[in-house]
Amino acid sequence: FQPLPAEAEHPADNPGTPERIDLGHKLFFEPKLSRSGIISCNTCHVVGAAGVDARDVAIGEGARTGPRNSPTVFNAAFLASQFWDGRAPTLEEQAKGPIQAHVEMDLTPAEAVDRLRETGYGPLFAAAFPGEADPLTFDNLARAIAAFERTLITPGAPFDRYLAGELDALTEQQKQGLELFQNSGCVGCHSGVMLGGNGFAAFTHVAGRGDIGRAAVTGREEDRYVFRIAPLRNVALTAPYFHDGSATALHEAISII
Repeated sequence: FQPLPAEAEHPADNPGTPERIDLGHKLFFEPKLSRSGIISCNTCHVVGAAGVDARDVAIGEGARTGPRNSPTVFNAAFLASQFWDGRAPTLEEQAKGPIQAHVEMDLTPAEAVDRLRETGYGPLFAAAFPGEADPLTFDNLARAIAAFERTLITPGAPFDRYLAGELDALTEQQKQGLELFQNSGCVGCHSGVMLGGNGFAAFTHVAGRGDIGRAAVTGREEDRYVFRIAPLRNVALTAPYFHDGSATALHEAISII
């Protein structure tokens, strides 16, 4: 186990300047990045509700639904890859996906850029990406959103304080739960800063439901029904659980595993 850092490191090719983070904040809440002008990133990753939408699966344009639950955006900066199948290696790559997905926001990159230009975002992009001949691009849109998302960090939980040596930060019942968590083998998958989230495992109770998991990314049969291990940060606030939202409560999720 490791305490959650107070800040996430920004990559060298996407520094978290105040101007870039501010632009990303605006874009995260910008509904014009969806075809209907109704849906934003915040629709499925609600910043005021632990970064999730509390639905089994997300609802996008035209009330269309995909097969997967919306993971929390909080602390996503510490994940080794994004999406339940790990198909995006960075937050920058992840930010491009929902805007273009037919079942989510349903815009082409060109349409997204044109809408932002028409809305008057040009000066904000120029300030966030100084020195670039054409700062208002789809790649820079994704960079700005990612820079903002790296500020959505939730350090200082009782467990973090416990790890830092504040032994009374957890109740006796919580300490008993931690001991059981370790002795039962849960820690084999749910460890590190995020208490999971950086590896993959087979999840065969969903076999036959159509979503083949990581195999759709790798093309390997051994990755059929393999999904990213869910991180447990803020888990009490992010129901329903698993990639398909098939567990409505923590005790149900634990019984499935």
